Amino acid sequence: MSQGTPLLSLLSLALLATSAFADTRPGELDAARALYDAGRFPDAQLAFEKLAAADPSSAEVHYYLGQLALQRDDAETAVHELERSVASGPGAARSHNALGDAYGRSAQKAGMFGQFSLARRSLAEYQRAIALQPDNVDFHESLFAYFLQAPSLVGGGTEKAAGEAEAIRKLDLGRGRRAYATLFIAEKKYDLALAELDELLKASPDDYASLYQVGRLAAVSGLHLDRGLAALRRCLELAAPADAPGHAAAQWRLGNVLESKGDAAGARAAYQAALKLDPGFTAASDALNRLK
Repeated sequence: MSQGTPLLSLLSLALLATSAFADTRPGELDAARALYDAGRFPDAQLAFEKLAAADPSSAEVHYYLGQLALQRDDAETAVHELERSVASGPGAARSHNALGDAYGRSAQKAGMFGQFSLARRSLAEYQRAIALQPDNVDFHESLFAYFLQAPSLVGGGTEKAAGEAEAIRKLDLGRGRRAYATLFIAEKKYDLALAELDELLKASPDDYASLYQVGRLAAVSGLHLDRGLAALRRCLELAAPADAPGHAAAQWRLGNVLESKGDAAGARAAYQAALKLDPGFTAASDALNRLK
């Protein structure tokens, strides 16, 4: 310490520096969130890493780092970051829901026994999120998707999925209809699925998610092929919402429908278009290879 610098002045400087950090950090967090919301994920990654270095205990920062890891399909890092988020802020329902996603993604890449353990953890996190925020439709949709896709051995099943579809319907009629349509497609009750989608499209003819589901129904069932083609082509003219399958998926389903109609050349072009939009789209590349 310099003999000419009073201790009180040093303390004042330290408090001033602390105050300045407190004033600027919320702005930095807002800026990092804005980068994420704008889809500028590499820039957002750097911004949140800087924030994590300054405050390693921030549940929100680790939440976003986990979401960024999910965006690049890095399940291991996503689990690590989201477990830290949950540990720092156990009451943050969205962190529990995102951790359920991360465990689910990890389960897809694990061996048989690892899959069972991770699937059960995924289920527990989805259920925890709903326990914290029972009226959050997004969380109920996560649990609905789990029940629909997971085997009964790890708590899945269509009866449970139907229960979640009803819970979603009570919270949001439109999203509930879409959940029921998805359930009916899985159960091969295609007329019931189409009836739900028709109700949605009657109210909103350009509802992207419902149009996509009409195309998906045609692709998986081989029924209503012309209507499915028209719906998917309309999807490609509309902006894809963030919570719906994008244009690459629409092109892939378009290829499926064209294959069912015997149009191999058209299907090939659709699969190529899907891969141009998303070079890592495995389902489209597998379908294209099958045509060769």
